[in-house]
Amino acid sequence: MSLIALLTDFGLKDGFVGSMKGVILSINPEAKIVDISHEIESFNIIEGSIVLNATYRYFPKGTIFVSVVDPGVGTERKPIIVKTKDYFFVCPDNGLLTLVLKKEKIEKIIEIKNKEFFLESDTNTFHGRDIFAPVAAYLSKGIKPEKFGDEIKNIKTNDIFEPKVLDGRIIGKIIKFDKFGNAITNIEKLPERFEIIYKDYRITKVCRNFLEGEKDKPNLIKGSFGFYELFLPMDSFKDRFNARVFEEFEILSK
Repeated sequence: MSLIALLTDFGLKDGFVGSMKGVILSINPEAKIVDISHEIESFNIIEGSIVLNATYRYFPKGTIFVSVVDPGVGTERKPIIVKTKDYFFVCPDNGLLTLVLKKEKIEKIIEIKNKEFFLESDTNTFHGRDIFAPVAAYLSKGIKPEKFGDEIKNIKTNDIFEPKVLDGRIIGKIIKFDKFGNAITNIEKLPERFEIIYKDYRITKVCRNFLEGEKDKPNLIKGSFGFYELFLPMDSFKDRFNARVFEEFEILSK
């Protein structure tokens, strides 16, 4: 029996998540379902990619991840299954797997086409319920990925996670704020000796915890999302500095 893990931007108010679970359990009553998050910001593929990347590796081998942050639902974007050595990922082909596939080696990509495994529906606006949920349920029953459609070679990726390098300088970006107002950046590695310039502030060290650092200027820490974060101890970096997603900062190697 495989575990099915759900990640969406649906929220919990409208019953969308519940209907997906109902479909899964109707097909495989023995399925075990875990919620990663349903509070991804609406349409925010980048945030979905970050949260999926930060969580998937802590699940047992064989887990089926259903990730639905899908502003292009009903368009020509492909529904896909990606099989790696240890996991299955069922999602729209829109860049959601960009970070995961930096670490996971792809064994097979299937474009989901076989309507035999779809839920009958008179709408084209809820592929989470009508395509991704039933496909995940059948996968959990042992149906092979190639039964769902045709193998393809490539999927879409998002280059926002790659810092720019200009004249020896690294240009980083804020790509997400967490619940506490900490600014997650797209920087995974830093030079041994560095200086970060954010607005009129300069940062030259990495803190060991969120209580370390100065209360009136930006501080830096390596966070649990796998990226460096800008923060204030016991305060919201976002609010204090009026920070914005995609705001840039400069990194110098000293």
